[in-house]
Amino acid sequence: MSVVPSIENAVPEEYAVRSVRADEWRRVRELRLAALRDPVAHLAFLETYEDAVERSDAYWKERTEGAAEGVRQRQQLVAETGGDEWVGTVTVLVEEAGERDFFGGIVERRQGHLVGVFLRDGHRGKGVGEALFAAALEWARGIGVERARLFVHEDNGRAEAFYRRVGFMRSGKTVDGTVGREVECVLDLV
Repeated sequence: MSVVPSIENAVPEEYAVRSVRADEWRRVRELRLAALRDPVAHLAFLETYEDAVERSDAYWKERTEGAAEGVRQRQQLVAETGGDEWVGTVTVLVEEAGERDFFGGIVERRQGHLVGVFLRDGHRGKGVGEALFAAALEWARGIGVERARLFVHEDNGRAEAFYRRVGFMRSGKTVDGTVGREVECVLDLV
């Protein structure tokens, strides 16, 4: 059972959480580039700022359209302030049983894989991250996903502490990432 509250109770009053829209690719790009400048980005993300900043507008349009409101295989959610500033994001990728995952393993059952987690400084510790996760997990439940997972670098204690707070637990599975060991954390959604 999930310990993450429902989205109605989770969003702090001065914020909103929603899915991105297909035409918001410039804002998706800006938030991703901000995430890649975070001090622990080398542990948290599988690309660098230098690579991402060179990507074409067509890439960002396609990326945004592929995870926008109404898409059933992936969904990017953002947290925004009342002033319309995007302050955080998480994306849910639906993994089907039998498929190969990013690390080359075989997916054992249909699940949501949370990636691209980021929250700007100044907005941490206010319940915004919890609201983003509540919305992501609610979306996943809504399309019939019964389990969520994510990977966290073994040296990214800040992120893992947050994931534990919202109910994710280490599964015991690890994989070798680009800069060290990644630990799988899971949460049953039923």
